[in-house]
Amino acid sequence: MPEFDPERTALLVVDMQNGFCHPDGSLYAPASEDAIDPCVSLVERAREAGAAVVYTRDVHPEGQFDDTHYYDEFERWGEHVVEGSWDAELVDALPEADHVVAKHTYDAFYRTDLEGYLDAHGIDDLVLCGTLANVCVLHTASSAGLRDYRPVVVSDALGYIDEDHREYATEHADWLFGETASRADVAFA
Repeated sequence: MPEFDPERTALLVVDMQNGFCHPDGSLYAPASEDAIDPCVSLVERAREAGAAVVYTRDVHPEGQFDDTHYYDEFERWGEHVVEGSWDAELVDALPEADHVVAKHTYDAFYRTDLEGYLDAHGIDDLVLCGTLANVCVLHTASSAGLRDYRPVVVSDALGYIDEDHREYATEHADWLFGETASRADVAFA
């Protein structure tokens, strides 16, 4: 059972936004909506223990992909979570966070202030939940491991499109760069 020192741990809740978690969202997945309550439960437990709570928001400025050579999420996924839209807002059920990171790619560390925030607060361990398991959660967890944080992906607090995607993400994280745990196994010491 993974145990976390709340003074050196952050709960990182990835992209729990209307666009992914609400039936009217542009990239709605029912399992992402189902992940809201498990994520909220983890936030409440982290808060009670005194661990930092950080949310990421996937946000795409107008024209972000207009001049790209290859990387174009709108081509792959269609237009989604455009800056300033309802789609890009965090779901209402989430309590207040200590910090919110706006990101423009799958990886919450890429060209954001996340690493600076974690380092400034003495964070070594990251407990990750949110959506999508095999996209933003996996890429953020991988990037965390490469930066020498301990990433632990909470397997039963993840959104996904297909169950196979969740299984792939958790197996890959556990095998290559991090750990996985269930909500019941996450303990703040």
